[in-house]
Amino acid sequence: MYIARPPSGASHRVVLGHQLFGVDAGIRAFADRLAAAGCLVAVPDLFHRTAPGVELAQDDAGRARGFELLRALDRDEVVQDVAAAVDVLSGDPGQVSMVGLSIGGHVAYLAAARLGLAATAVLYPGWLTGTEFALSRPEPTVTLTPDITGRLLFLVGGADHVVPPADVDTVGAALRGAGVRHEIVVYPDTPHAFLLPGPPTFRPAPAADAWRRVLELITS
Repeated sequence: MYIARPPSGASHRVVLGHQLFGVDAGIRAFADRLAAAGCLVAVPDLFHRTAPGVELAQDDAGRARGFELLRALDRDEVVQDVAAAVDVLSGDPGQVSMVGLSIGGHVAYLAAARLGLAATAVLYPGWLTGTEFALSRPEPTVTLTPDITGRLLFLVGGADHVVPPADVDTVGAALRGAGVRHEIVVYPDTPHAFLLPGPPTFRPAPAADAWRRVLELITS
């Protein structure tokens, strides 16, 4: 896993879940940004069993390979990966937050239910309501919502092709029904993967607002 350390003592401990493309330069830069804000950050390589250290290009070939790796992910194994990161950070899930982007957002939602994390920020997490991938089987991950004990922040673009409005509604209903302390923010006319600079999907204004909300969640 990639570790990003704050310049002085760590005030907060965060697991960061990466996107489809692995622990790439964009994810490492985001981890470093969290570290600069006072967080000790661990980024587990969720693909380490099949393609350790892989960094995929954000193009059609990279996405195709990423989906191959995604299909090989196992629900219990990725929870073990997050638990290992928690052990590196503190050993106590109740003292650790998680931020996850896309696939990492799905993993973060799952870890929030399984591990009892203090707070979780899920950004544009795909496939929470279906069973398309092993991560969401045998039952859709959203059905685990009653097991979430910490706070949860859900951020998504209104024009996200991976997380349609119906999925956002389903997740919202599950969170309300389970009494989870949560906030859902939908950014109008904003696509999937809007947070990190570089790809054409980056949107500066929603990204800045999301950064503010994420930082507020994990430092409060």
